[in-house]
Amino acid sequence: MEQTIFQHMETVRGITEESIKKIPEELADRVPIGFNNSIRWNFGHIAFIQERLVFAVLGEKMNVPSNYEELFSGGTKPADWKITPPSFADILSVLTEQKSRIKDAIEGNINEPLPDPFTNRLGITFHTRGETFLFSFYHEAMHMEAIKRIYRAITVE
Repeated sequence: MEQTIFQHMETVRGITEESIKKIPEELADRVPIGFNNSIRWNFGHIAFIQERLVFAVLGEKMNVPSNYEELFSGGTKPADWKITPPSFADILSVLTEQKSRIKDAIEGNINEPLPDPFTNRLGITFHTRGETFLFSFYHEAMHMEAIKRIYRAITVE
């Protein structure tokens, strides 16, 4: 079963990686009417939250650039940015590298209990590393849908 889960991670992340390669970076920071965030924010947020759900919930060090929390954590938005965000190439590098680190950390440890149960903003409580990891697929898909909607809104303006 564990190998199926890792294959699913490769599939989900592969969709994300292909999307960031296809979207012109000049559209990355536009925030259409009705949206709070940009395409760049959503890609960075996927990377930051994946790191949080796999590593930080266990008290482990997150291995994304230090500015990702300021730029891409929940509740942030590009309108409040005081620093220059990373390029698509930089975000893609983080997204790609993250997969192997996650597999190395989780393989054989998917049922590892969290030091304390973790409850997310939706009120869902997780007890194991595997539970947070599996939820991250849902989270990534939600933000990929947001990216598609933002892209559509931008290209019809």
